[in-house]
Amino acid sequence: MAEPLKNMYTENFLQLFGEKVQSAYIPFDTNGFIHQVMDEKWDELELKERIRRISFTLGAFLPSNYEEALDILFAIDEHCSGFPYLFFPDFVEVYGQGEEHWDLSMKALERFTSKSSAEFAVRPFLLREPERMMQQMTTWAGHQSEHVRRLASEGCRPRLPWGQALPVFKRDPAPVLAVLELLKTDPSLYVRKSVANNLNDIAKDHPDVVIATAQRWKGTHPDTDWIVRHGCRTLIRKSIPEVMAMFGYADETDGAPLVTDASFSTDPALLRLGDNCELSYALQLREGDPVRVRIEYGIDFVKARGQVSRKLFLLSDKTVPGGTRLAGTRTHRFADLTTRRHYAGEHRIALLVNGQEAAFTMVELQL
Repeated sequence: MAEPLKNMYTENFLQLFGEKVQSAYIPFDTNGFIHQVMDEKWDELELKERIRRISFTLGAFLPSNYEEALDILFAIDEHCSGFPYLFFPDFVEVYGQGEEHWDLSMKALERFTSKSSAEFAVRPFLLREPERMMQQMTTWAGHQSEHVRRLASEGCRPRLPWGQALPVFKRDPAPVLAVLELLKTDPSLYVRKSVANNLNDIAKDHPDVVIATAQRWKGTHPDTDWIVRHGCRTLIRKSIPEVMAMFGYADETDGAPLVTDASFSTDPALLRLGDNCELSYALQLREGDPVRVRIEYGIDFVKARGQVSRKLFLLSDKTVPGGTRLAGTRTHRFADLTTRRHYAGEHRIALLVNGQEAAFTMVELQL
């Protein structure tokens, strides 16, 4: 099992960081800083809580004047690159939100984002002054650094994982889309991934807006086409007909179904929690032109009160000649996860082709 990210903040890491700070600010008390960060509750803190603890404590051991404290961080930031240094932009979030600090904080976030990422730290600024902050995002969208351009998109994602939600943009994504327009042909894949993820966020609240944007963008540039495809992935999983048609997923043609024959089975059909089962499928596609097919299986997981909730799992997504016979297997493990708890009962498993059910099978889960 992978080591939890929060464990990267070791005493040795903090010692080395303290020495860097002390090189620019001799009065810095490294030992006192470490002792206060790693107090008796340190082991209970998760990743973001540890980042915030370091930020707060850093503020207590640096000069109380925000400008002077930032000057010290500016003096050492070239030697503090990588994910662990997320507390640099977090320091700005904690101490730099005053109106008198606005310009300096924007300068600091722009500078620090290339060393780690300021995507979380910009969000309180967006929540407090969305129009002013989106003007800054618009400026950043034209920056020479791909890290800053990515921040222009990633920072205003309405549903950024690990980040504060942005209800104002959930309600009205127009200001976000205006920034994405500036980045839709960005030469950096790093930036384009963020634009696609931002579109995907918006699609969860405003599918019609994203569909219209995708239809307008598609075909204008190869890089934009990549963004459109990845930005519509949630809509594809929902098998929205106009989206499926946009990306060439066939359904019926002149009344002829795409799948003419299908089988789907599981072995074993009786499981206990933690067991694996092997899913086997076979499909016969209609004769004719090449077709794009997206093959998934959807498990109707039994919930605590007996209701079911479907989760989709991708098996294949490709273009094949008409008349092709497709077959495959997939091992699925029925084990509890941090995001899913299993309950006893019959679980229906559907085989889906381009969003349409082609066959199904059943498994019985016993706890």
